[in-house]
Amino acid sequence: MATLPTASSSGRFAIGGDLPVNRLGFGAMRITGPGIFGPPQDRPEAVRTLQTLRDLDIDFVDTADAYGPAVSEDLLAEVLHPYGSMVIATKGGLERPGPGRWVSNGRPDYLRRCVEESLRRLKVDRIDLWQLHRIDGKVPQDEQFGVIAEFLKEELIRHAGLSQVGVEEIAAARKVFPVATVQNLYNLTDRSSEDVVTYCEENGIGFIPWYPLANGNLARPGTVMDGIAKKLGATPSQIALAWVLKRSPVMLPIPGTGKVAHLVENTAAAAIVLSDEDFAALDAQARGEG
Repeated sequence: MATLPTASSSGRFAIGGDLPVNRLGFGAMRITGPGIFGPPQDRPEAVRTLQTLRDLDIDFVDTADAYGPAVSEDLLAEVLHPYGSMVIATKGGLERPGPGRWVSNGRPDYLRRCVEESLRRLKVDRIDLWQLHRIDGKVPQDEQFGVIAEFLKEELIRHAGLSQVGVEEIAAARKVFPVATVQNLYNLTDRSSEDVVTYCEENGIGFIPWYPLANGNLARPGTVMDGIAKKLGATPSQIALAWVLKRSPVMLPIPGTGKVAHLVENTAAAAIVLSDEDFAALDAQARGEG
């Protein structure tokens, strides 16, 4: 593994100002079953994938209690604990009534149970980064933010973040607790969170894009992306990931997989250096201008 490109090529970012990680991380959603429910279909391969993380210098892992549910956190603890310098982030606030089904529950008592159970499953005394998986529209926002502030004060969690939020929600949360990260859908073709990325960069907040590899139809033969990929000897997905990394120094992409080969391929994107011209050309293509 020593000869393979590693996540260290992606640069460093300090979550919350004091928790440095390599910017290219790993999303642990896909080490579960179909519909992100139940155990992985190929458990030995999922285990090998997690075992390979350290070989590739991946020291930032993002999971959630809802993945499985519980399956992802349990498997991470089984394979990676003790974590050493590896930062394990998790999320809470979604219930899982069945495969592919996600139901928000932001009641403070439920969020506290989420944190307590994640602490137990991950086998830690304090969670490095705990993120509210979704703000629950059925519960007053400040009640959800208030209990997160309590988690920080009680040192159950070291840092706190939000997921799938807008700038106004982040600003409201920051009045109650320090927001260390924001995790939103973002990739080359889905730029709906562009204002959030800018806000995070201006305020030193880590931005964790989920689904960062998406490239839509950009990789068709003869397109800008196709040409750049061929020029750099890379796959379109690697180019899409390299673009996300170059977009902002606060960007912390977490491509997920349950297969070693995919993990190695994704990690190699950290070593791809896009020129400013190629970055702009891809941006223009994605916006329909090229």
